[in-house]
Amino acid sequence: MQLGMIGLGRMGANIVRRLMRSGHECVVYDVDAAAVARLAAEGATGARSLDEFVALLTPPRAVWLMVPHGPATEAGVREMMLRLATGDVLIDGGNSFYQDDVRRAAELRQRDIAYLDVGTSGGIAGLERGYCMMIGGERAAFERLDPIFAALAPGIGQIERTRGRAARDPRVERGYLYCGPAGAGHFVKMIHNGIEYGMMQAVAEGFDILRNVSQASVPQDRRYDLDLADVAEVWRRGSVVTSWLLDLTAEALVEDPQLAGFSGVVEDSGEGRWTVQAAIEEAVPAEVLTAALYARFRSRQEHTFAEKMLSAMRAKFGGHREPPRRFSGRRS
Repeated sequence: MQLGMIGLGRMGANIVRRLMRSGHECVVYDVDAAAVARLAAEGATGARSLDEFVALLTPPRAVWLMVPHGPATEAGVREMMLRLATGDVLIDGGNSFYQDDVRRAAELRQRDIAYLDVGTSGGIAGLERGYCMMIGGERAAFERLDPIFAALAPGIGQIERTRGRAARDPRVERGYLYCGPAGAGHFVKMIHNGIEYGMMQAVAEGFDILRNVSQASVPQDRRYDLDLADVAEVWRRGSVVTSWLLDLTAEALVEDPQLAGFSGVVEDSGEGRWTVQAAIEEAVPAEVLTAALYARFRSRQEHTFAEKMLSAMRAKFGGHREPPRRFSGRRS
């Protein structure tokens, strides 16, 4: 199947590579000509302009936008709206605000262009692990592009099957879900990322407590010199907190036990804020998720070992780089 990809950053480029491994044809475009050339050398068809990009796609076209949410996505949707035609499908695979999806879908529907919002989780490891996808928009467009989603998804793998799922859609077990109308995919991904904030915060705070049990303020007979990398490793082996985040934590602590390479400034990409906004709108108490979001705000003013741990996890799963250091912070 043919897919056009606009945006060849960390995830966009690897989505293309994973699709090509499964025999799909990819046409690619990015403002960075070098990124296009790299994927063209690997077998993709590169385009030098958006007009050439659209001309290289066979109608009915399928175009996937993988650019930062906000102005870049808005511009991409507008550019494609001018170039796509009846029967084409436009996908936003970034982390857009779900209410923007509702608006965009309505605008594209007036031109008979289908729109899918695909919340995509997998980070920089997705090329090998696959991508978990939460998909909203027109059901017919989702079904038409099922071979694309199937190729990108992780598959059942070694995860034990949940009892009682036999009568349900088997695609969910393979790692992709049709969530509902426009915006539903990004809404589910938004809550996913809000939960991620809370899980990361819990792991980070726990390791901060483990680290500080050796300090002088603790009575000597209750001080323990714990190897945090070993604690993370043993927890990976059968404990109830086993997770990919813990796997990444263990890797980070082996590589840099003091996390000296991290300042502790932890950015938020938007989904945590939107999750809290949704909780307020629905009058749902979300104390943990809200506190985790505020902890990220605080990290830009004072930095603890927990914040360094958060930053290390973000670097591991998403390749996120810290911004330039603006404040030396308190001793950590």
